[in-house]
Amino acid sequence: MLDKTRLIAPDKAGLAEAAALIRAGKLVAFPTETVYGLGADARNDRAVAAIFDAKGRPRFNPLIAHVPDIGAARSLAHFTPTAEALAAAFWPGPLTLVLAQRPGAGLSPLVTADLPTVALRVPAHPLARALLQAVDGPVAAPSANPSGRVSPTRPEHVLEGLTGRIAAVIDGGSCAVGVESTIVGFDGAGRAILLRPGGVSAEAIEAVLGMPLGQGGNAAAPTAPGQLESHYAPAAAVRLQADEPRPGEFRLGFGPGPSDLNLSPSADLVEAAANLFHYLREADRRAGPGATIAVAPIPETGLGRAINDRLRRAAAPRP
Repeated sequence: MLDKTRLIAPDKAGLAEAAALIRAGKLVAFPTETVYGLGADARNDRAVAAIFDAKGRPRFNPLIAHVPDIGAARSLAHFTPTAEALAAAFWPGPLTLVLAQRPGAGLSPLVTADLPTVALRVPAHPLARALLQAVDGPVAAPSANPSGRVSPTRPEHVLEGLTGRIAAVIDGGSCAVGVESTIVGFDGAGRAILLRPGGVSAEAIEAVLGMPLGQGGNAAAPTAPGQLESHYAPAAAVRLQADEPRPGEFRLGFGPGPSDLNLSPSADLVEAAANLFHYLREADRRAGPGATIAVAPIPETGLGRAINDRLRRAAAPRP
């Protein structure tokens, strides 16, 4: 364990320091528009292994490699015409594409969990893009939190879970989107498959494709991050679709009505997504030991799909 985790300023000198740490094989948490990522040199086996150790993450669970632009992504994977269209529409942004890895890409096999595919993203956050350009190489970066727990959307969330286990955190304030990226893969016929709902809605992707997305994902043998059945979990139990709280429960609301904490009093799914992980942490703190968080129903449309996906995993039986 490290003696101290540094909080790095989001300026030119801070980004240069963070990039030097990553190039030296250290772990640095950094903001993206979705959540904070825990970054390591994706070509360095020891650095990538340190991600799994710091998080307590199972090594069969692949990671996303973050790159500054589509040119860097093309050097690592084969892009189909459909993948090119999605990248043109949503990069930089909260979309991850799972594509066939190029021979000689140079990525650590720990990044891909020894699969022939690699998950790639070009983030939109200006600090993330500046860091990636300074590193000048792919950066593996799952969410910067202990595995299975609530994802971090503020620097203090990272420090709560990983202080002393990583070298540094870039202080980029709060993340705007608040839920992880949407992950899209492709089947043997080249059809786009939704592997994880996230910051880009399925409806927006389908509008670009001109056809419905296929459905995929396997909790027992993940082909992309975020597919484990139990994930994003607070310490408290979580009960979903709770129209009314039971005695002693902590009410996490959505839309008008009484609640202890409300994801969006106006029933705005964008606001609810941005608040989700911070409010789960706050509900966990305020509810206390042995309590249950009762979550109001949330529509299964647009960003609601991503919110409900995270909530179902938060409520799943713990391993």
